[in-house]
Amino acid sequence: MKLLVTGGAGFIGSNFIRYWIKNHITDQILNLDKLTYAGNLENLADIEDNQNYRFIKGDICNSKLVGKLMKGIDIVVHFAAESHVDNSITGSDVFVRTNIVGTHVLLKSALKNKIKRFHHVSTDEVFGALGLDDKNKFNELTLYQPSSPYSASKAGSDHLVRAYFKTYGLPVTISNCSNNYGPYQHIEKFIPISIISLLKCMKVPVYGDGLYVRDWLYIEDHCRAIDLILQKGKVGETYCIGGMTDDVSNLEIVKKIIKILGKDESFIEHVKDRPGHDRRYAVDWSKIKRELGYSPRFDLNKYLEQTVRWYEENRAWWNK
Repeated sequence: MKLLVTGGAGFIGSNFIRYWIKNHITDQILNLDKLTYAGNLENLADIEDNQNYRFIKGDICNSKLVGKLMKGIDIVVHFAAESHVDNSITGSDVFVRTNIVGTHVLLKSALKNKIKRFHHVSTDEVFGALGLDDKNKFNELTLYQPSSPYSASKAGSDHLVRAYFKTYGLPVTISNCSNNYGPYQHIEKFIPISIISLLKCMKVPVYGDGLYVRDWLYIEDHCRAIDLILQKGKVGETYCIGGMTDDVSNLEIVKKIIKILGKDESFIEHVKDRPGHDRRYAVDWSKIKRELGYSPRFDLNKYLEQTVRWYEENRAWWNK
């Protein structure tokens, strides 16, 4: 089988490629990545010489290139996206271009080339926010209420994918995942920036009161969930992927990292909140558990510590 993975030099994409090559040793992977600031080929240095792997530098908005690469492909796994909320607030144009226009280019080419499965990787942020006292969780039927230009652009791409299934019969699946963490995550994200700030003996910036809640998903659990969707998922369906059952605030995450590194809470610095900051995300992953047998295997406390140790041991990677 031959896969086209978009955005495969990024955090989630590179971990997925490594996971797939390890677990599907006869499959071939083409990795299409523009190598923006968030793409890093060092993430895949250990497999760059694998005979079943090939990297192509390029833009998913380049219809000519996409059309050329799509020939002979069986499965598209679409990770490529602008994903940092703060950046979308200060400059939304690139988010609309990459996340909406780029997805449309891929869909058109996938349809033309009769792709067997187009899997679109999305986010729980398309659903908006839940209240801290709300007992509900996001599920596959939750209405879309995006809060940021980033989540709005991802919502737009989700709708395009569904439209290509309903209008043209393109065999698609969608996954909406919660916040990922693990090795190779870009330093602009919350957990890496907290770890690196402490490693450099700097204050850890925490937005507002720090009581914002996220559902934390270890990267390997996410990769395994996508594998299950590709192997057993029903065409046209959406699956929510989460990593936890209990709420944990951002402030609690920082305190856990501080404890792992033997620091004290004087390193916490509350900073001005960002506009439109979603208060709480929580994911109901009962559908993917019921239908595909998924449940998270990686405990937050254990694998948060492993993630901290990875950044501690790979200073050369993030110092660049």
